[in-house]
Amino acid sequence: MPRMSDGSAGDADYAVISRSYTDHRVPEPRIARIVHEALGGARTVLNVGAGAGSYEPADREVTPVEPSASMRAARPAHLPAAVDAVAEDLPFADGAFDAAMTTFSVHQWGDLPAGLAELRRVTAGPVAVLTCDPGLVRDFWLYEYAPEVLDTEARRYPSPKSLAEGLGGNVRTIPVPIPLDCSDGFNEAYYGRPERLLDEGARLSCSAWSFVGEEVERRFVEHLSRDLADDTWDRRHGRLRALPELVGSLVLVVSSPE
Repeated sequence: MPRMSDGSAGDADYAVISRSYTDHRVPEPRIARIVHEALGGARTVLNVGAGAGSYEPADREVTPVEPSASMRAARPAHLPAAVDAVAEDLPFADGAFDAAMTTFSVHQWGDLPAGLAELRRVTAGPVAVLTCDPGLVRDFWLYEYAPEVLDTEARRYPSPKSLAEGLGGNVRTIPVPIPLDCSDGFNEAYYGRPERLLDEGARLSCSAWSFVGEEVERRFVEHLSRDLADDTWDRRHGRLRALPELVGSLVLVVSSPE
């Protein structure tokens, strides 16, 4: 499978994205709690597409897998070093782990069915996939300002149905609420803090922006800045500034063996 210069195995170049990623993509404890609960009583956990270690449980024995050298280098020293491998070819024995997880990663995989089959092969218990439902991403106000970004996300994210089919077993899809002060800066995390998306680093940390080009970003910044200055955004969406949490496109797909 083709990989980029730093080893990135998906369609996004994490040698570039990693420059500001850890500044803006700080794991959100309330989301982490939902992911960790889905792992049940697992002692050993595989984390595929582990990146800089977001959402890895500190009270389990975690084996991270990350193909990007830039993201492996961004992992804090207290976390285990990541294995250089891809989801579609995991170097582990059948049933080697009690549970597995992957967060904001499946849309990067070159061969989704192969990656899901590998994830299930090496996992004896539950598999938890934190992702976004492509059928819901365009419901976010960002679509008014940069439809190309959310069209990109909708095209890249696999549906919960396809994840369920690829993982098999007993599958449930759990909506994951996003808190107003969410520390993990994916696009919807700024639902009530639109000014934050005017920060180039915040946009760079969301891979979809890397596909749309400078003209789309320039138009977005000009349009949103104007609407914030004259209160147009607040007249349309101001209620979101006080909404404690948003139930948007973020979901956790959990597969348990039959």
